[in-house]
Amino acid sequence: MDERILESAKKAISKYEELTALISSPEVFKDSSKLKEIGKERSALEELAGKGKEYVQLFVDISDAESITRSSEDKELVELAKQELDELEEKRVGLEKEIRLLLLPRDPNDDKNAIVEIRAGTGGDEAALFAGEMFRMYSKYAESRNWKVEVLGSSETGTGGMKEAIFLVEGKGAFGRLKHERGVHRVQRVPETEASGRIHTSAVTVAVLLEAEEIDVQISPDELEIDVFRSSGPGGQSVNTADSAVRIKHVPTGLVVQCQDERSQLKNKAKALKVLRARLLDMARKDQDEKLAQDRRSQVGSGDRSEKIRTYNFPQGRVTDHRIGLTLHKLNDVLEGKLDEFIDSLAASQQDDRLKLKAS
Repeated sequence: MDERILESAKKAISKYEELTALISSPEVFKDSSKLKEIGKERSALEELAGKGKEYVQLFVDISDAESITRSSEDKELVELAKQELDELEEKRVGLEKEIRLLLLPRDPNDDKNAIVEIRAGTGGDEAALFAGEMFRMYSKYAESRNWKVEVLGSSETGTGGMKEAIFLVEGKGAFGRLKHERGVHRVQRVPETEASGRIHTSAVTVAVLLEAEEIDVQISPDELEIDVFRSSGPGGQSVNTADSAVRIKHVPTGLVVQCQDERSQLKNKAKALKVLRARLLDMARKDQDEKLAQDRRSQVGSGDRSEKIRTYNFPQGRVTDHRIGLTLHKLNDVLEGKLDEFIDSLAASQQDDRLKLKAS
């Protein structure tokens, strides 16, 4: 048994029980903000405390079984105790790994909302068509996890594809799950217009940003240049006779955000500001990440948009994630939003890397 893990488990159990007692006390119960704070801390400890109790009991069970093998004269009982020790040892190895993972510092942003930006890359109409399919894929995935999707901006093509789709995903754990999707997604298939049947390769970029609240990113009105114009659809035709579309430029950084999905100028402005805040927060996080480059080695990939992170091969019905070398012959399922097998594997790989870094 690992004494350090045993000690950590006991501390987690003690803290969890202390918080449980506090949350029931009259003083805390009357203070809603304090109640929420303690409830959140208790919830974060719940899984670790549960695994900790299992580990403490396992320690007792192993000690009892070892005692029988040393002191009993009943050969049959000793043999049973040895078999039990083998099973308990297997359980110990798995439980210790789970507890080590739970003891790793957790990114507090993982539970927050995410803003996803999908853009057609190389490949012309094929890339735009796949961008539209990816928007549907992530919408299906969000639906499966009871998350809400709100489109913040989009640009459709005349062929049914999308040059760009920007949308907010609201729900607990949205950013923590979707952050593994950022990068270049490559698609290989035969276009309907390809008479010779040659496989065409195109690409779509996916950026996943943390939704920024006003308290996270403060923007002075003096830093903004705001233009309004009439919205347009595929081919440039006007779809609104009023100047409802909004373009905002953040002068200090040069970032430009445009929104024309709503008929209301105020709604378009609010959505554009939401995207702008997310991009500014992402820039700030990237600057911080560069200063902590050594720590970034513990993460899965770099998140750089130039990386080809995944390939969707239609002729063979397979999807390959190049970061972890995982290939699934479940293309149709993946496009229907069944992404958990990839995301779970990526999260596990990331955690293993962090454990190795911590142990070194």
